[in-house]
Amino acid sequence: MIDTTSSKEVFFGDLHGHSDLSFDSYLFGNRLTLDDSFQVAKGEPVKSVLGEVIRLVTPLDFVAMTDHAESFGMLEGCSDEGATQATLELCQQLETPSFSFFMKLRNGAERRPPYDPISDAMNDHEKLHRFANMTWKKIQEITEFHNNPGVFTTFLGYEYSPPLPDRGKHHRNVIFKNKSVPDNAISAFDAASEIDLWRELEVTCKEPCEFITIPHNPNRSWGLAFASQTFDGVSYELNDWKRRDAYEPIVEMFQVKGSSECVIGFGTSDEECGFEQFYPVCEIGQETACIKETSMVRNGLKNGLLMEETLGFNPMDFGLIGSTDTHNSNPGDTEENDFRGASGHLDANVKDRLEQTIFNNPGGLAAIWSVENTRDGLFEAIQRKEVYATSGTRIKISFNLLMNNKQSNYPMGSSVSHNILDNAAPIFKIWAEQDPNSAPLHKIQLIKGWTSGGKVFERVVNIICSDDCSGQSFFVDLNDCSYDESQGLDKLEITWQDESYDPDQNVFYYIRVLEIPTCRWSTYDSLRSGTKLTNQAPSTIKEMAWSSPIWIKKE
Repeated sequence: MIDTTSSKEVFFGDLHGHSDLSFDSYLFGNRLTLDDSFQVAKGEPVKSVLGEVIRLVTPLDFVAMTDHAESFGMLEGCSDEGATQATLELCQQLETPSFSFFMKLRNGAERRPPYDPISDAMNDHEKLHRFANMTWKKIQEITEFHNNPGVFTTFLGYEYSPPLPDRGKHHRNVIFKNKSVPDNAISAFDAASEIDLWRELEVTCKEPCEFITIPHNPNRSWGLAFASQTFDGVSYELNDWKRRDAYEPIVEMFQVKGSSECVIGFGTSDEECGFEQFYPVCEIGQETACIKETSMVRNGLKNGLLMEETLGFNPMDFGLIGSTDTHNSNPGDTEENDFRGASGHLDANVKDRLEQTIFNNPGGLAAIWSVENTRDGLFEAIQRKEVYATSGTRIKISFNLLMNNKQSNYPMGSSVSHNILDNAAPIFKIWAEQDPNSAPLHKIQLIKGWTSGGKVFERVVNIICSDDCSGQSFFVDLNDCSYDESQGLDKLEITWQDESYDPDQNVFYYIRVLEIPTCRWSTYDSLRSGTKLTNQAPSTIKEMAWSSPIWIKKE
């Protein structure tokens, strides 16, 4: 894929958010609708669950609201004149924000086969199916209404959400290219695993329908995110790997529940792996609430290099995005200095946020290099993996492999053969620009992974910095969150060559851009409320952006 960014621009959006159509969002007290969600994304003011005005500093360019397919039909069932007494009782419980009731519903969904309380209460599968289709039709109508090609793009989608024990997740957002979509949304009650999901979508999504699936929260997948088997222990077969390669071009690696880039261990000693990551590495015998080697993005990328050598292709050559996973109908609302929680009444006040959800954050954004802000342009860029993730700011980054050191290049997301390098070490053109509404830039790091002797290795290199790369001179006044804006730079740019490159190795590269430190949302909350912070979470944050990788295959 030869390309340049000269005719393209960066568009920022959110491909993961929930409105009142999701049962957990509704149960948490969110009554903002799907229509409200799109209004927020476009920069319009909307009142939150506590009556506070939500308004983005900068509107989004694109958005997909991905309500849980398992919830479809819920609101229709609750307003049904012929509702059973069990349905009415269930609906009454939904009107009172309750974490314990949420966990009761969630625990039922963990069963094999999963238990659907809505279906059980309604006791009429045909009616529930009809109601679910009504929800899906409503989503299509509202999403189409707000789509404005060239100005603001909406994607049709939903979330497929099979739960794991101990609040684990192995979920996927299903995103469609255009308004041609299947008649039904596929939930965890219809498909036992991601393999079943892909197979069902193959059958129901026929041309001109096109789809991708986006896994999220690898850090909470309890090792399933990049494993070779499903939750039920079904091993991937060759065709399953081909489906994954075809249908999952990107992974959501940053959102409100933290970063899934890396963790110290499993061949990694990268000090930045602690960024918004609060789960420990699994101990011997520990299966949940911890990180396994197959939990994290970087390990998935490294394992993909080995799979290239055994399968003949790499099913883990995915690009990277961020999103929010907000359950407050406020996609793209990622400012640290104005975080109001992401789960309705459960974390709407300062006390609950600082005590119970201190490890959450405002979430990230998806950035796409595209020739135009349309469904076709953006979706095709996603398929090319010409995308990147941010932790919530709008840092602009470009990462390109130069071909013969000329202007034509291979952009982020490219997979190329060694022979295009003419026996030379690869040269990359790299730059990053500051988000004008955020802090200056500190440094750009390059992360390299490669194979040798049937094993995988990694290296992190500081390739350009605004200081001596240590960041020791940066200071944030925790009394008022002020910082010296003359520190750092508004732009970093470099042409860098990998002198350690070995053409007999499969290799990937991606860049990570760091801002200078600023106050974390929890510090802002502490100052506003006068609530003393515990030592559980850091006081500051270094906002980041991560490019999609570039892969070079040995001959």
